[in-house]
Order: sequence, then structure tokens, then C-alpha cells
Amino acid sequence: SSPPAGIDSWLSLAPVDPDEEVQGEIHLEVRVPEQGHPRVLRCHLIGARDLAPRDPSGTSDPFARVSCCGHTQETAVIKKTRFPHWDEVLEFELAEGELGDTVLSVEVWDWDIVGKNDFLGRVELPLDASSPTKGWFQLLPFPSSTEEPGGRLGSLRLTVRLVEDKVLPHHYYQPLIQLLAEPICCPGQPPAGTALAILEEVTSGESRQDVATKLVKVFLAQGLAVPFLDYLITRELARTTDPNTLFRSNSLASKSMEQFMKVVGLPYLHEVLKPMVNRIFEEKKYVELDPCKMELSRGRRVQGHGSLSEAQVRESSLELLQSYLGDIVDAIVGSVEKCPLLMRVAFKQLRRRVEEQFPSAQHEVGATAGPGGPHTAGTRPSPELCPPGQEVRYFSISGFLFLRFFAPAVLTPKLFSLREQHADPRTGRTLLLLAK
Repeated sequence: SSPPAGIDSWLSLAPVDPDEEVQGEIHLEVRVPEQGHPRVLRCHLIGARDLAPRDPSGTSDPFARVSCCGHTQETAVIKKTRFPHWDEVLEFELAEGELGDTVLSVEVWDWDIVGKNDFLGRVELPLDASSPTKGWFQLLPFPSSTEEPGGRLGSLRLTVRLVEDKVLPHHYYQPLIQLLAEPICCPGQPPAGTALAILEEVTSGESRQDVATKLVKVFLAQGLAVPFLDYLITRELARTTDPNTLFRSNSLASKSMEQFMKVVGLPYLHEVLKPMVNRIFEEKKYVELDPCKMELSRGRRVQGHGSLSEAQVRESSLELLQSYLGDIVDAIVGSVEKCPLLMRVAFKQLRRRVEEQFPSAQHEVGATAGPGGPHTAGTRPSPELCPPGQEVRYFSISGFLFLRFFAPAVLTPKLFSLREQHADPRTGRTLLLLAK
């Protein structure tokens, strides 16, 4: 039968009590004598494992509470462990007559010196005199005391799709790979009719990103990534007359170089940026330069000063941004030898092609950002940042290395696996200002 295609439905939300979120197992042995006067139930609490951590230290201080026939007893508290070993026997005198519906209840709690103890789970065992009960039992939450919510807390629509990819043996793909690599391996052909040229014409929008990602992986596997990029860049240069717009659009050449850097340069990016990104996330400093967005009371609370004026917040923010940015730039500039060889070869070839297309050193280039740099869109540096005679060959490299590699990673570290979660609003604002 065919596999399920997935689900698409509304699911009702239910309340969650943190005390009900339990885990782990408890090791018990319960013996009920068949005769004797009085009959004494012996509950041997051996230990527990994989209990939920309830303390800030990531552990718990567990003890067990056992109840039977209206009586309750407790074990000793074992400090700072999720795997306690009690090895205690608790005894309960049973009432006269049949056991009937008598149940032994065992609860595990985390002992707290201040405040109430935290629930870690429970197990209920019906008593049966025919044989001893021994083994590991899963700890369960208390039964919910609330009624079924019936959607009163709202609903979540969830769509799950199962996608099946069939991967054939490598030789099945060789004709396609040869077709794609033909203009690179045999450069004498008319460029307009090649498979790559046709792909470039028919892809647009989001599909261009997907096509670039797949092509980069294919050519990397063939050892032809740099010639592939060179082919696309040469075609892009042939279409460009104004150096100010070079590689600013999301062309197949731009997206392919972007994906190439992400695949080849991700470990390098982590080594260069991760220490500073972690520091910014951990320090959580308040940084703001826009007077319309300043929250002076918040700045005062975060920085721990007295009454702060707008100028003081701005001065403090500038000092922090300069400190962060200085360390980031130092890390990048000092990382030349760590930059992957393949990236350096690709940029060397890029520079050569740009020099061929724009041989004059008199091109004065502005750094207007395009879609590749949303954080700088619509900005143009002041003239002192782009002195006359600045060579377009270096701007073409920095347009990729900074606008499409380092700056986006600073802006959204999660997309480059630098952090597991997106930044909170305060940290996100700091990262945005740094990226700009």
C-alpha cells in the first residue's frame, strides 16, 4: 500500500501543568504475605532513573512518598541526582479481610528547602497476594483535574506532508551532469544554447535559489565549482554596463556564489563570527541610535545608571557598537589564512574577470545594496567611504564576502547555524545595527 500522504487538520490546544510533565522510571518490589496476623505489606524502594530535572543545577533532590490503606511514609532525600538509589523498605499493616480494591500509591517528589516540593511522577499498583511485584515502572502524571478543554483555549492548524525522494544509483545521473557541465568542459560552443544558459533564462524568484543550491552541489561533487562560477560570472559581466549595479540583482550567478560560500565557507564563518555572536547574545546590552525608538527608562534599567538622557544612550550605544564592530572586523581581517582555499581561488578568478570587463581603475563605485543585502537596502555610503579611483574589482568581492556572507550571518545567526534560536528583539536590534 502507498505510504500516508500526511495530515492537514485543526488540533485543539489543551492546558499543560508543568508538574504533569514527568519522565523516568522507578524500581520497586512489593510483597504481600498470603497469611499472618497482622498482614504486613513490604514495599522495597530500590531506586529511580532519568527523573525530570527540577532544580537550576539540572538535577533534583528526589524522595519517594508511599501511601496504602490510609497511611503514608517517605524515604530519605537523595541530593542532586536524577538517578537516586534509596534501597529502603517501608512496611504497611493491612486491614482485616480481603484486599479487594486496595491500591499502593508511590509518588516521587523533588525536595525544596524553600517553597513547595516539585512533583516528579507517580505509579499506582493494585495489590495482589498471589505473587510478588518487582520491576521498573514508568512514572506518570496526576490525572488532569480540569475538564476536556473542547477547543476553548484555541486551536492550531497543523499540516504534515510526507515527501518521498527516490535516489537512483550514480550512473543514472551522468547524462544530466555531462549536459550541465558541457559548456564548462567544452567552452567552444555557442553559449546561448547550453543547458546552463537555458536554466538561467527560465528560473526566477524562489526557484532560482533552489536551482543555484542544486547546481553548486553538483559542480562541487564534480570538482568543477570554480569553473562553474566563472562561467556564470562571465555571462553576468557581459550583461553589465554600470559597475555600480554589478552583482546586485539576485541572478543565478549571484545566488550560486552565495550558496557556494555557504557550503564551502560555513566552518570558516563559525570560527570567525561565533565568539562575537555568542558574546552579543549573552551580554544583552541595550543599543539604540534612533531617537524615535529610544526607551530611556529601559536603557537606564538595563545599563544600571541613574537618569540617562538621549545623548547618553546614544553615546553608550555608539561605544558598544564600535567595540563589537571593531572586534568583528579584527576577527575577519585576521582570518585570511583560515579562509578556505576554494573560496580564495573563486574570488581570485572573480577579480580577474572584473578587471577584464572594467579595465580602467577610474570607476568610482557606490555600494548600493540590492536584494542580497536587505539590511542595507536603499543606502549609499558617504563619499569618504568610496574614494575616487576605488577599483571595482575589490567591490565585486566585498559585495559577496560582506553583503552576502558576513553581514547576513551577523543579522540572522540562526540561518547560518551560529545560534539555535532567533534573537530576542533587543539583541536583534543590536545585530541589525551591526549588520548595517
